[in-house]
Amino acid sequence: MRVRVAILLVLIATSVVLVARSDRSEDIPLRSSFTEFPLDIGGWHGVPQEPFSSAVLDVLRVDDYLTRVYVKRADAALGLYIGYWRSQRQGDTIHSPLNCLPGAGWEPISKRTLMVPAPGGADVPINRYLIQKGTDRQLVLYWYQSHGRVVASEYWSKFYLVTDAMRLNRTDGSIVRVTVPIRDDSVEAEATAERAALAFVHALFPELGRFLPA
Repeated sequence: MRVRVAILLVLIATSVVLVARSDRSEDIPLRSSFTEFPLDIGGWHGVPQEPFSSAVLDVLRVDDYLTRVYVKRADAALGLYIGYWRSQRQGDTIHSPLNCLPGAGWEPISKRTLMVPAPGGADVPINRYLIQKGTDRQLVLYWYQSHGRVVASEYWSKFYLVTDAMRLNRTDGSIVRVTVPIRDDSVEAEATAERAALAFVHALFPELGRFLPA
């Protein structure tokens, strides 16, 4: 099994290099800017945040992004980040939270995949990531989305990047991340955070179509 996984990773890496070196101009679809993203989603109200610094943007190399805090009442708030890349041919690739969050001092506690309902009735996979920094804990739900497809795995995301580049002449893609603080270290607090995050994700899915083109 490990040999097959290693071979798959080598093939994906090789294909990514070939895609990046392609000189074809991409078919980049029309989409709405995140400046038009709704402030009210499923009873949550969005509060715009300070834009990323130029140093952060130099690392992300993202073409469009959204960062907001959504609040439902005084004691309920969560963070939403969406990053969108028009093309990933020239080395501008999506950064995994598995790398970014530990780099910011957050330690991973657990990670698993959840199946959640999406528009159309099908269940799709998203990542459930529990992190901690000192006494602070957060629940992170995130996934990769491109061309109408929701993917949890970083490896499958790269695989589809290659196949869609060859099949559709497109390498645009995005990452969606929802972050909820956990008020204490109890099981109940973690369950409450997960319920809030999943309810928000359920309301968020139908809003993404205009901004993350299929």
